[in-house]
Amino acid sequence: MTSGINKAKLSETDIITKFILPAVKNAGWDDRTQIRQEFPVTDGKVVVRGQVAARQKARRADIALFYKDGMPLAVIEAKSNQYSVGHGIQQSLDYAERLGVPFAFASNGNGFLFHDKTNLNQVESEITLDDFPSCDQLWVKFCEWKGYRNDQLPLLTQSYHSDGEGKAPRYYQMQAINRSIEAVAKGQNRLLLVMATGTGKTYTAFQIIWRLWKAKQKKRILFLADRNALIDQTFINDFQPFGTAMTKIKGHKIDPAYEIHLGLYQGMTGTEEIQKVYKKVSPDFFDLIVIDECHRGSAAEDSNWRDILDHFSGATQIGLTATPKETEDVSNIEYFGEPIYTYSLKQGIEDGFLAPYKVMRVDIDVDVQGWRPEKGKLDKDGNLVDDRIYNQKDFDRNLIIDERTQLVAQTVTNYLKRTDPMAKTIVFCNNIDHAERMRRALINLNPEQVAKSDKYVMRITGDEKEGKDQLSYFTNRKESYPVIATTSELMTTGVDAKTCKLIVLDQGIQSMTKFKQIIGRGTRIDQEYNKLWFTILDFKKATELFADPRFDGDPEQVKVSTPAAFADDALLDEMIHEGEEIDLSQDDSIDPDSIQEPQGVYQNGHREDYQLGDADWNDDKPRKFHVNGVQVKALAERVQYYDTDGKLVTESFKDYTRKTLAKRFASLDEFVKTWQAAERKQAIIDELEECGVIWELLEQEVGKELDPFDMICHIVYDQPPLTRKERANQVKKRNYFTRYDGVAQEVLSRLLDKYADAGVAEIENIQVLKVAPFDQFGRMQEIIKKGFDGKKETYYDAVKALEDELYQDQSA
Repeated sequence: MTSGINKAKLSETDIITKFILPAVKNAGWDDRTQIRQEFPVTDGKVVVRGQVAARQKARRADIALFYKDGMPLAVIEAKSNQYSVGHGIQQSLDYAERLGVPFAFASNGNGFLFHDKTNLNQVESEITLDDFPSCDQLWVKFCEWKGYRNDQLPLLTQSYHSDGEGKAPRYYQMQAINRSIEAVAKGQNRLLLVMATGTGKTYTAFQIIWRLWKAKQKKRILFLADRNALIDQTFINDFQPFGTAMTKIKGHKIDPAYEIHLGLYQGMTGTEEIQKVYKKVSPDFFDLIVIDECHRGSAAEDSNWRDILDHFSGATQIGLTATPKETEDVSNIEYFGEPIYTYSLKQGIEDGFLAPYKVMRVDIDVDVQGWRPEKGKLDKDGNLVDDRIYNQKDFDRNLIIDERTQLVAQTVTNYLKRTDPMAKTIVFCNNIDHAERMRRALINLNPEQVAKSDKYVMRITGDEKEGKDQLSYFTNRKESYPVIATTSELMTTGVDAKTCKLIVLDQGIQSMTKFKQIIGRGTRIDQEYNKLWFTILDFKKATELFADPRFDGDPEQVKVSTPAAFADDALLDEMIHEGEEIDLSQDDSIDPDSIQEPQGVYQNGHREDYQLGDADWNDDKPRKFHVNGVQVKALAERVQYYDTDGKLVTESFKDYTRKTLAKRFASLDEFVKTWQAAERKQAIIDELEECGVIWELLEQEVGKELDPFDMICHIVYDQPPLTRKERANQVKKRNYFTRYDGVAQEVLSRLLDKYADAGVAEIENIQVLKVAPFDQFGRMQEIIKKGFDGKKETYYDAVKALEDELYQDQSA
């Protein structure tokens, strides 16, 4: 069939179709279930500068081979026959590593280079097209490499759930699922999965549970969470295929008629014995427990929530978290062991599954320099303000300055007006009182928006039903309002706000766990909503935590002892005195059923409304001073971007382009040769866009009259640029068009004018012949017939020759 074909003239696609796929199928691989072409690996990283974003090229493996659905075995990377047989092996190895498989192949249609991690004697070897290994051959080697036993195979090969609509786990989800199943098959009973917010932890958990359940390895399963919203979302969405086998635990009973149970920590524990629902079933009732957000309550040894896990200690327990907690008092790793798989925020952004961020840090003079009241300064209630220097940690806790609140609100308002007034925004404040004052300031600064809806700005905190009721509307992509949510603790976790485009930090954040969770509110991508990235507006230097190695590094176990924890009531009192929102679902040491909230304190946060019985507090001074009439101004505003190495950098888009292109082309000469050799310049332009070069931003920074070629030569290689009109005039001066006559000369002359006005992309599109001024020569077919011998190829050759003439003066 393929004898006599000149492979050198075939495209990569032809090489795959005519040589590689037949070789694979001849080895016995099933085209329907085991061979997947163009297997998606990444979505393509989003690059942001200014208010413009562009995706780099998505990465796809030419061919991925599976033992069965969800169990990858090998990757094949193809190249055209112009390259050597092993030219694509490094790319193939990258995909193989992501998929967790030991076999990688590269081919140019002549044969295969086979990289076999299971063969310690000869890792790489060339094989013919006829010698491609069968699925059974690779599966045997794979099982030996993994150390699988025959009795483990029924579980290890249990199929994934298929929704019938083509949804399949992403590569990292596949890795997390397969590693979990493998660990359970080998008898491991404590597992920890670390996956960044927005990467599909619940879907991953569902597939793990499904396979264990279907294989009859686990018969009664408990999915534990600490938010009703999480339980409801899980029940309705990811876990829906369990159907009638699934129930939510309610009241004081666990119903043995069901196999899949979704439980809320708070609903299963309490101070009274009757409230401890979990104790009403035997310790062996559940044989699998999956703990969502396990860095919270379940991580602490002395929490009521941990009692549930201890009661069912014989069950396999899988912890899910984006932020494993490692402190002197609490350790996920000590309880669950080292993570069996980690997929970080950095990796998610690099792969294009998570949204990158732009940071705008605003330094306020009183924050940076401190503020000391003038002698005799009274607060708004007539109290003498303590004479000392107040700093950033004091503001909106011990000291309220109205003008500072106003400046923050004005900055937020200005940003939204400049970009998108309807962009979903979360403003994180220090406490409930701060969130309410911020809401009021934003309301007054946005009267035209509030006139459209009084829910334009809402305080969403744990103390008020009206605000909490708006949370589902805020996260619903189909609902316009609320637009701005001011909050303290309630929205730090468990809020699936895919549409959130702006996160405002006016809260002092010391905890890395909390910081990661807050950032996670913005990292989800929503393509339909045009949410590819988000902005962090930071007033408290909180984003300095991005530079902390712990932000995206491996969790380091630091727990060395278990000192006596604060008494529950003392911790609660501290929170109440600060006027903070009490987020019962997050605090490890508070029993939510035992708390009666002191209403006076909860509303205004003043110490005198709640008596601690502590002599230190029995005085007449207010806990917090509230002042105005203070001059406050922003000292500096700095914009930073997420860089290719995962760090925040302050740079122009010219700097970014220079760095990106220097990696792609080693020299000016290489770039020029690549440009001139391209059949279509648009192909080079598209390739550079996929690398993150955003032409609109370059035009803003450099000037709109430059051709992409000149823009790159100027920005990256410091060459003096020619404008498009200058290039066009040089061609006219050389009397280039005298080699043509009639319609051809007229058309090419006007194409040159079109280039000067709009650029090279316009003249490469043959559809330009359908519009003015070309339509005066007739329809496209007539133009081709009159001027180019009736052949489109002749027309394309003439356009290519015109492009060669345009760029000939940059050939060296």
